[in-house]
Amino acid sequence: MGFNRRNFLLTGTGAAVVAATGILGGPWIRRANAAEFSYKVGTNLPATHPLNVRIQEASDAIKKETDGRVDLRVFPNNQLGGDPDMFSQLRAGALEFYTVSGANTLSTLVPKASISGVGFAYKDHDQVFAAFDGDLGAHIRGLIRKANLIVQDKIWNNGFRQITTSTKPIKTPADLQGMKIRVPGGRLWISLFKSLSAAPASISFNEVYSALQTKVVDGQENALAVVDAAKLYEVQKYCSMTNHMWDGYWLLGNKTAWEKMPPTVRDIVSKHLNAGALKQRQDVIQLNASLQKTLEGSGLVFNTADANAFRQILKSANFYTEQKEFFGDEEWSLMEKYTGKLA
Repeated sequence: MGFNRRNFLLTGTGAAVVAATGILGGPWIRRANAAEFSYKVGTNLPATHPLNVRIQEASDAIKKETDGRVDLRVFPNNQLGGDPDMFSQLRAGALEFYTVSGANTLSTLVPKASISGVGFAYKDHDQVFAAFDGDLGAHIRGLIRKANLIVQDKIWNNGFRQITTSTKPIKTPADLQGMKIRVPGGRLWISLFKSLSAAPASISFNEVYSALQTKVVDGQENALAVVDAAKLYEVQKYCSMTNHMWDGYWLLGNKTAWEKMPPTVRDIVSKHLNAGALKQRQDVIQLNASLQKTLEGSGLVFNTADANAFRQILKSANFYTEQKEFFGDEEWSLMEKYTGKLA
């Protein structure tokens, strides 16, 4: 299934079901009653986002291969509460699965998980997924497990973040000097934009449109899917393809709920969830490519920034040196194995 803007908007959680092949050895009795393991999956993305579509596909395949024993019910778009709420529910056992940003919410419990969001570190998706399917990802998953949580092997794609502004395009680091830009509240965002001489302001996302409209801030940064969904093109003129940060979603599980399932059932659940993550990664890449054309049609003026120029400024500002001290030599060296030397 390929994703462009049209089927992104039209496809809901009742999207095309992937027919699962193979059945668990031995004759199982088909159950007419409720599933033995009826678990909730909480996410903060719209129902039509590729992440939710692929999790729903995986859920359907899991239900079929386990002969109805496992039913994963997807609750998109913060239906179960905001990220801090869902994270608390997961840890308490009120929520069985939750997709969480490594650079933001997860970092409140596992600070080093935010290494996925180091500014201008990852050059492209190939580099990102080599790192998080490789040694860096294995290390971060180990830290997550030490925090008494279950984590699936494959990280899901939230895409690279871009900068939009109402005043001028961001082509060089100098264009950010003194600019008032909205960022999430995470440590990495504040540090990155201060190092680039901007004036970052933490503003709740539900207030971003009005803050841009009233010029409380001049710009903001997000993946293109967010720019489109929130109609930020109505209050912004320029979109600079900076690719300044990448972030993804780890699919976490409550340990007690996970261990209630037999090992053979867990294997089926992981198999389909991880396969869904691999498909979703490409969905998001295709979606963002189609959205650029759509947003140009809505009036946004696009340009591509010189990432190397930004990296040089960050090096001069000791940004990478400070991040290395925060994350530690082991984690930093694992990242640089894939990104090349940054500090």
